[in-house]
Amino acid sequence: MDYKGKTAVVTGGTKGIGRAIAEALAEEGLNVCVGARNVDEVKQTVRELEGMGASATGAACDVRVYEEVEALVAHAVEEFGGVDVLVNNAGVGLHKLVEETSPEEFRAVLETNLFGVFYGCRAAIPEMKKRGGGYIINVSSLAGANPHPRMATYNASKFALNGFSEALMQEVRHDRIKVSYVMPGSVNTEFGGGTVSEENAWQLQPEDIARVVVDLLRHDRRSLPSRVEIRPSMPPKK
Repeated sequence: MDYKGKTAVVTGGTKGIGRAIAEALAEEGLNVCVGARNVDEVKQTVRELEGMGASATGAACDVRVYEEVEALVAHAVEEFGGVDVLVNNAGVGLHKLVEETSPEEFRAVLETNLFGVFYGCRAAIPEMKKRGGGYIINVSSLAGANPHPRMATYNASKFALNGFSEALMQEVRHDRIKVSYVMPGSVNTEFGGGTVSEENAWQLQPEDIARVVVDLLRHDRRSLPSRVEIRPSMPPKK
């Protein structure tokens, strides 16, 4: 489908995977509205997207707060007239044993990785229905299908996100709203306290995930790749 001139909202859109997605959508001719917690980073991202020739806007948004997510969607509607694409990308990681994880840490991961997605969908779906359809793309993880020690909290959030996405896809498909979730493996970003370095060159790059998102939008209306797994092709041998 041709989404040129349509409007996309991208949460966590100022760095890493979210930034790459925002740039890729801008290059495809979409209007882009980015949200992130740091308002200065939002402003800088908007300036740089506009420097690419894109129509862009943004707002400070903590996806753990429904009112802020609702306001981000409303801002996109005010600026561009509606919302056609929602990319729920904002996320946090946690690498701890369960017995070492505080209730506050557990709650923060679930509120970001699961509640934040719910908030985005709840705010955007009515706007998409007004436009006769749309596309929701949730950025999940291979951790949503592969449990690991010290990742129980993160695993739980992504397993739940995948189930939520599958059910939502069935709820809204007859409203001409598509729902897909993308499950990346290791990505060379600062996510979860990691560092971007040449030593991690075997990992996926944020642009690889952005390419998947663009490819999803290009599918004909009749087809829906509801779940996409993408992983490094040559990880280190164990």
